[in-house]
Amino acid sequence: MATPLTPEQTRAQDSLFVAQCSLGGLRERLPFAWPTPPDTPPSPKKRYRSWYVHLGWQELEEPSLWQRLSPFDLLLRLVDFSGLRPVLAQLQGWTSARGWIPFDPLSLFLLSGWQIVNRWTRAETLRNLRQPRYADYAQRFGLREGVFPSEGGLRHFLTSLGQHATIPAESVALQVADQNVKVALQPLNRLLAQAVQLMRQAALFSPQAWQQALVCPDGQLHDAASRMRCSAVTASCYQPSSVSHPRPCPAKEKGLRGCDCDSLECVRSCRYATPRDRDARFVYYTPDNQEHAPEHPGQAHYGYRSLPLRLADPQRRFSVTLLDTVLPANQREELPAAALLLQLARDYPTLTVAAVAADAGLGYELFLHTTYAQLHARRIVAPRRHQTDAQKEAWPVRGYDDQGRPLCPFGYAFCANGFDRQRQRLKWICAQACLKGSEPRVCLPNVTYPPPECPYQAPDHPSGRILNVGERFPDGSMRLARDLPVGTPAWEALYHRGRNAVEGRNATMEDWRLKRLPVYGLPRSSATLFMADTFDTLITLARLIREATAAALEDP
Repeated sequence: MATPLTPEQTRAQDSLFVAQCSLGGLRERLPFAWPTPPDTPPSPKKRYRSWYVHLGWQELEEPSLWQRLSPFDLLLRLVDFSGLRPVLAQLQGWTSARGWIPFDPLSLFLLSGWQIVNRWTRAETLRNLRQPRYADYAQRFGLREGVFPSEGGLRHFLTSLGQHATIPAESVALQVADQNVKVALQPLNRLLAQAVQLMRQAALFSPQAWQQALVCPDGQLHDAASRMRCSAVTASCYQPSSVSHPRPCPAKEKGLRGCDCDSLECVRSCRYATPRDRDARFVYYTPDNQEHAPEHPGQAHYGYRSLPLRLADPQRRFSVTLLDTVLPANQREELPAAALLLQLARDYPTLTVAAVAADAGLGYELFLHTTYAQLHARRIVAPRRHQTDAQKEAWPVRGYDDQGRPLCPFGYAFCANGFDRQRQRLKWICAQACLKGSEPRVCLPNVTYPPPECPYQAPDHPSGRILNVGERFPDGSMRLARDLPVGTPAWEALYHRGRNAVEGRNATMEDWRLKRLPVYGLPRSSATLFMADTFDTLITLARLIREATAAALEDP
């Protein structure tokens, strides 16, 4: 058997990738200019304590340098970040030139990225910045010698970004249980969209990846910096308490010990709460996102959940994050995930989504309807179990099994006969399985097999019974309705491709030590995770260009 190619080997054999994405193919376009949206106002600040200027890329003409430099080092040379300054100024919430003289937000952005990719703490980052061996980094960040930000300055930068992480006035509307629910947009997604635009400038995506996109949303839990003291903590635990208006105790309501909140320590908030992580919540995690018995609830986590929307490129075998959102750990995913799908048209107007892959945790009607009816994409969503799936004798009555495969009234399974993209429906035929010696999926009592009374055995029905399944099954259910037969090779290829894209991002977050967050509070946590996703995309850009350049040097 032939040894399968690694992703790097696959890309090295792609002649178009090597020609377009190597230094030779990109030389005329370097450095890549950060794509500032045309409607972005200039920064209101006129003076800064530092000033970023791109210092050139020409040293990359030396071939030996490509192997010595890290992807982050290459990034500082390949990209001119100057266009990001007004974007960051807007995300910082600056509206006036008055007040203190700040550091250039670009300096702090690059410094924070340097910290993230090196897995350092703020204190380690600032100590290293003062060492002579890292003087070239300080210069490329635009920092003057001896004039460096403090830990409080970096913390304030993250806090400001996170506090402006939502715009209530800008939202997407979702139909939930006959009600119109508006989900606020997150401006920090601009960083992700602009980083992906840089990838497109470099022609790193294959044409199929953008024109027939496979996207995959999936949540990752991040433990809070605060240590959990009560698993039942809710927003009410942070309300003031008094004798006349005592604070309710959600722990006691669940039969746990809880807190009487009768001490001075509990006046402002319950002493078992975590004030520095007010939005952190407790949840049990199960890898398959299915419901489990109470005695086996899953892994316990206290903190937050990031929900990235990944784009997979199957031809060039890499993936990037298109959009993201950060939530309390116990919040359900289908509403924010559906909102991310609708936001794609705003941030990526030329992207055509062909399929959406997700695990069973998103197998709810809202998400399935958004994928099918509003994105017009195939639903590659793992089946979500329900107690009725265990009642096999009821499958022929409802018309489908526990994987969404249609069954005839006598228990025989249908086979798929193609997907009609124009009508958005999957065609199933029974193919007269009962006359060809096939065993029924469900054997029913008091039924003669093969059933002589089946009307679709006649010669005028050469394909037997034909059933078209669109958004729903004939009984009105959508839970198991899919646009590709579950478990088939085509299904497995798309599903696992999407899952690999998500797992790759999760592995990067763990490698950068962001599985447990190094900062307190939802605003700073959001800013940290959005910046990590942005630098994940930018590091991917530098890494792929280095691979293409190495392949071009080996085979000119």
